[in-house]
Amino acid sequence: MPRLSLHVPEPRFRPGDTVDFAEVEIPAAGAARRPDTGAAPRDFAELAYTMVRVLDEQGQAVGPWNPRLAPDTLRRMLRDMVRLRAFDERMFRAQRQGKTSFYMKALGEEAVAIAAAHALDAEDMCFPSYRQQGLLIARGCPLVDMMNQIYSNTGDKLGGKQLPIMYSEKRFGFFSISGNLTTQYPQAVGWAMASAAKGDSRIAAVWCGEGSTAEGDFHSACTFAAVYRAPVVMNIVNNQWAISSFSGFAGAESTTFAARGIGYGIASLRVDGNDALAVYAATQWAAERARTNAGPTLIEHFTYRAEGHSTSDDPSQYRSAGEPTAWPLGDPIRRLKDHLIAISEWDEDRHAAQDRELAEEVKAAQKEAEKNGILGHGLHQPLDSLFDGVFEEMPWHLREQRAQMLAEEEASGRPWARK
Repeated sequence: MPRLSLHVPEPRFRPGDTVDFAEVEIPAAGAARRPDTGAAPRDFAELAYTMVRVLDEQGQAVGPWNPRLAPDTLRRMLRDMVRLRAFDERMFRAQRQGKTSFYMKALGEEAVAIAAAHALDAEDMCFPSYRQQGLLIARGCPLVDMMNQIYSNTGDKLGGKQLPIMYSEKRFGFFSISGNLTTQYPQAVGWAMASAAKGDSRIAAVWCGEGSTAEGDFHSACTFAAVYRAPVVMNIVNNQWAISSFSGFAGAESTTFAARGIGYGIASLRVDGNDALAVYAATQWAAERARTNAGPTLIEHFTYRAEGHSTSDDPSQYRSAGEPTAWPLGDPIRRLKDHLIAISEWDEDRHAAQDRELAEEVKAAQKEAEKNGILGHGLHQPLDSLFDGVFEEMPWHLREQRAQMLAEEEASGRPWARK
């Protein structure tokens, strides 16, 4: 009998390698058909294996998925994407300066959250992963409030109890971010089922990374979503990398991530995640399916994580430095900018002026937030509030622990024992 061998996935490029993405299949823009939103998922299964694209190489919007957005809407989307990139850059530098402990950029993935936010209704509930801060920016969350949370300062409405960038914003339909992978998937499906059971009109949208689809929560959520036809848009952000392992460990070598929905009978799309118009169109289509009781949709956003996983990560240790610039789908901001220029609704001078304006806006917000303190300067919340916000009535053993903690702090002479 032949000896068995175990296949261990291996990325194509390692540090020092020359990058060649020639094997990545990029269908022509406009080639994918757009089925009716009421069609049965089995009737368009091929859309899980191709790619929905709208913007072509000349910056023109083509094909049946073209959402035909007004220029003002396109400019608002572009502005939000530029604002997100400026926000990320300043907060990244703040972490490097010791002002906060942790940060995660969305560099190269701005279209995934921004375009989706513009396609969804403001009342729809979003269950994000930790790289969808663009949802908050597009929905108008004050930058100062976001920065207060990152700094865990006196203005942090979460009381310093969350890791920086793990926002929670009921005002903007933004569910609390969890550091545990994919917990938001069953939460989103459950919320959507409740909305349907109550006869509400709001739908849910949820995001996770491609690696998280290997988690059990993802598959449990798919089962419930399919069985109960939950009004939910399920997004997989396939940015090719987890913190140090590539997408092959989650199954990318075998098939697409969108194809995971087919076995559950869920409508499945694979989308050019760096094409803001394609993301908008796919989200709008999926939202219409959800609102008309046609069931859930699974969308794989094919994109690339241009920066490290987080400020705790050094991607130069495990991937080629040439990958981000060689990625064949380009930069989402540049592509939307080029489209607006191609239709004579924008120009390079206005874009440069907008870059400067938004950089100054973010800088001013940072100065305002830092008036409330920065994480690097110690505790900014009353120490005894550490136990608040968990139980409606604190149980006896936590009361004892709190009393013990405060007694030890007072005995130590540290100034924040009862700040």
